[in-house]
Amino acid sequence: MKQKLGLFLWTGVLCLVTQPAIAQQSVGPGYEPHMWDGGWHGWFFGPIMMIAFIAIAVVVVVTLVRWLGGVGHAPSQYPHPSTKTPLDILKERFARGEIDKEEFEERRRVLGE
Repeated sequence: MKQKLGLFLWTGVLCLVTQPAIAQQSVGPGYEPHMWDGGWHGWFFGPIMMIAFIAIAVVVVVTLVRWLGGVGHAPSQYPHPSTKTPLDILKERFARGEIDKEEFEERRRVLGE
């Protein structure tokens, strides 16, 4: 156990001592202190790739939301056309007490029954 701890400590000391020398080492040929090797291609492709990445991410999220039960799996967003006649609706309103007998008779005459 003591040997492993000693080896670990000596490795740490060696890294700390040699780090400044490694950091000051010159870079190889073809490398400059600027990004993208001093070229301008990154300025053009960087924003294009970022926009493409965001667009793909949005499409994936929307697709997952729809697939997991969002908009695409709703039973019906719009009600089906009613099969009730206007007279049936009038009778229901009269039965619920929304309209009185006089109004029911008048509207029934207007409807043609």
